[in-house]
Amino acid sequence: MNTDVMFSSKTDNWATPPEFFRELDKEFHFDLDPAADDTNHKCDKYFTVAEDGLSQEWGGHNVFCNPPYGREIGKWVEKAYQTNKESGDLVVMLLPARTDTKWFHDFIYKKAEIRFVKGRLKFGGSKSGAPFPSMVVIYRKKGGASDGKTQGAAAGICGHMLGV
Repeated sequence: MNTDVMFSSKTDNWATPPEFFRELDKEFHFDLDPAADDTNHKCDKYFTVAEDGLSQEWGGHNVFCNPPYGREIGKWVEKAYQTNKESGDLVVMLLPARTDTKWFHDFIYKKAEIRFVKGRLKFGGSKSGAPFPSMVVIYRKKGGASDGKTQGAAAGICGHMLGV
């Protein structure tokens, strides 16, 4: 594994650690991964870069999204927020914990449940933790949306810690 690339700005793709995903999937029962490729998708239904997950419909699914962490990340967060607002369906995102950004304040803070990850995730099979903290952002299902598999806490719950 080339950690020189992994821990630099040369890549914005951070493959979700499988065991971390499995724990979230037990809780949320995901069926769409809109920011994936043929080697790292976490759901049977997924969109690749060529299919442009940002332009696809996410409604009607329990979405897990670990988007590219580059300059476009705000567009992914906005898409998740808008999908939940319009369809009421579940969207869960794995994101760098960048609480000083415009996208955090516009689309997450006081609009979603936030779980900060304790420690640093080891992305893509790396032996070293990421050079940034992570958070899981949860836009919960709203009344009448999809299949009702996920029910629970209201938006705005902050500070829940997930172990790595």
